[in-house]
Amino acid sequence: MRVGVLTGGGDCPGLNAVIRAVVRKGIEIMGWEVVGFRNGWRGPMTGESRPLGLSDVEEILTRGGTILGSSRTNPYKEDGGVDKIKATLADQRIDALIAIGGEDTLGVAKKLTDEGIGVVGVPKTIDNDLAATDYTFGFDTAVHIATEAIDRLRTTAESHYRAIVVEVMGRHAGWIALHSGLAGGANVILVPENPFSIDQVVEWVERRFERMYAPIIVVAEGALPEGGAEMLTSGEKDAFGHVRLGGVGTWLADEIAARTGKESRAVVLGHVQRGGTPTAYDRVLATRFGLHAVDAVKDGDFGTMVALRGTDIVRVKLAEATAELKTVPPERYEEAEVFFG
Repeated sequence: MRVGVLTGGGDCPGLNAVIRAVVRKGIEIMGWEVVGFRNGWRGPMTGESRPLGLSDVEEILTRGGTILGSSRTNPYKEDGGVDKIKATLADQRIDALIAIGGEDTLGVAKKLTDEGIGVVGVPKTIDNDLAATDYTFGFDTAVHIATEAIDRLRTTAESHYRAIVVEVMGRHAGWIALHSGLAGGANVILVPENPFSIDQVVEWVERRFERMYAPIIVVAEGALPEGGAEMLTSGEKDAFGHVRLGGVGTWLADEIAARTGKESRAVVLGHVQRGGTPTAYDRVLATRFGLHAVDAVKDGDFGTMVALRGTDIVRVKLAEATAELKTVPPERYEEAEVFFG
């Protein structure tokens, strides 16, 4: 049996751990051949691939990023994209695909399954916003990086008695902001699920200054003020219709400075959250996902995605996995509000 594997969408720590698990179990336990497709769904469209042997994955467990490369290619937006994938799989004698990605990558996987291509999904989103799984790998690493940044920024904020606004990833879900803000002791946490009042934010900031402390505000990139619009770094859209967000942190820092008369600085963590070696938790979770994805292929259980439920790895339908985003519920945000101001 020949099994293909690809990584699509944004990179995140843990992707290589999945690839390693698929190759090790696929070759050593199942006796398969494993083929890695380059750059997400672009690889099966163009035929860009490489055989993956045991030596190729020997030293990749601790590496961030993906040895296969990634892209946001959408074959359903390309002329003849799906037909090209079918032709590539036939030419390279690929019996099944393991697609590692988030909502967009797995959405394509679901459509291809409907067209008779055997695909098993592995959930990957640094935002932790796939509803069908409790956690996705990469999220824990991103939270650790953001929390460390908050810890470091606190000392410089206190030294200069200024407000620091830390902008983290989170387009439609504020899980990174919530977790890193709580872990870092932030005085305000702003998430996309709850449009914020700038007057209320300023009140919290001033309350902190009155206590002779420097406030730390953590804001997700997709958070927006009441009655406001998303902050866009450009109007360009990717192949899945997403615009690039960013700028809310700088806007918020400027508003705080203007309204309080105190110094305020914005720090945008951006892709720093995606880079570097994965945490131990993410290495283990990604490895388990890869192992169970191999089992799903062996069972011919296509159109499914491996998922974490409690401490168990289960399978869910790709249709369920991509049906809705997992957003921060009101009760979780209310827990954090206790520490605002």
